[in-house]
Amino acid sequence: MARVETSSSRPYHLVIFGASGFTGQFVVEEVARTVSEGPKGNLKWAVAGRSKQKLEKVLEQAAGVLSKPELRSEVDIIVADVGEPDSLAAMCKQAVIVLNCVGPYRFYGEPVVKACVENGAHHIDISGEPQFLEGMQLNYNSQAADKGVYVIGSCGFDSIPADMGVLYTRDQFKGTLSAVESFLTVASGPEGGCIHDGTWQSAVHGFADSQKLQSLRRKFNHKPLPTVGSRIKRRGTLFFSNEIQQYTVPFMGSDPSVVKRTQRFLVEEHQATPVQYGAYAGIGGVGSIIKLMFAGMMFWFLVKFSFGRNLLIKHPEFFSFGVFSKAGPTRKQMEASSFQFAFYGEGYTEEQDPSQGKPNAKIRTLVQGPECGYVATPIAMVQAALTILNEPTALPKTGGVYTPGAAFAKTTLIDRLNKHGIQFSVI
Repeated sequence: MARVETSSSRPYHLVIFGASGFTGQFVVEEVARTVSEGPKGNLKWAVAGRSKQKLEKVLEQAAGVLSKPELRSEVDIIVADVGEPDSLAAMCKQAVIVLNCVGPYRFYGEPVVKACVENGAHHIDISGEPQFLEGMQLNYNSQAADKGVYVIGSCGFDSIPADMGVLYTRDQFKGTLSAVESFLTVASGPEGGCIHDGTWQSAVHGFADSQKLQSLRRKFNHKPLPTVGSRIKRRGTLFFSNEIQQYTVPFMGSDPSVVKRTQRFLVEEHQATPVQYGAYAGIGGVGSIIKLMFAGMMFWFLVKFSFGRNLLIKHPEFFSFGVFSKAGPTRKQMEASSFQFAFYGEGYTEEQDPSQGKPNAKIRTLVQGPECGYVATPIAMVQAALTILNEPTALPKTGGVYTPGAAFAKTTLIDRLNKHGIQFSVI
């Protein structure tokens, strides 16, 4: 069982590392909103990062936004730097859970995971970078298990809605679910929307390094997962989806990788039937296709060369047609934005043998919520942390490096998310 109690030497339930970063500031606000949901209605927390002044400024900002002046004086500040291992160790010794908001994780993530594992703090991140996530599993899983530490990756918009959405669909299906496809659509208000360029940087480096990801995966020596029912059909690179009534492309984020790792865990540890998964994202009409083709061609050409990557990173707005920006979205843009995942599943009714014939039943579920990056992500991350603190007996029996679905399959995380505006429902 996870150790989740604070003590005189480990005074904080949560330490938010990278609290003054673009996403970190919104995680600070979300933690401040949810202190009453901590163990016994109490949550002890601190903020951490390189600059005491910037951290003070973030607490000042949160105090103003939430009308909680006490944040200025009641929340402790820890100075810690990814480049200084001793400072990370000192931070991790004081925390039950570290909420790691410092990305791109491929550059800054591993020292924090290492410090958490070595110093007995559980680690939650919001990475959407498969190479980092799978690398941490390869390199730290057995050490984390020995130490009783939970390292749970991709606990933001990447990839809690998709991973928990597949499990929710499976649990709502009466019979054996064999395959699910998800279709993501994002809506913005009259002022539009954009994504902070930290995510853009992760994408640039991720695509440039895609060969390394393949060689990393070979090191696991995984056997292929068994297939139940008809093999899921892979759709084209661009197609018109009747499900969401718009042009659609394969989803390029971490969701497929995370869902597959969860399914593997459930097969190996719980002898569950694996669910096949395909992930897609709607891009809109013909105008969007033309923009995407231009942006895609430039991206694929430039990402192969270091000078091209530098150009992409220097001018995210230009190369992404305004989808990514160095300033990130305004609060007004965030308030008017939302996302929806539609899950279309198929499988076999309880009286039908899954080894015989084609699937004979379907299910449709939705996961919908507020703006992806800086509203839904902090909600998901903080609720994941609160689930560890409040439900340690429902977590896997041993520590280790886990996906959200593997860690939280037997918890009430979905109920918690429902209460906080990320809604799971059957249609």
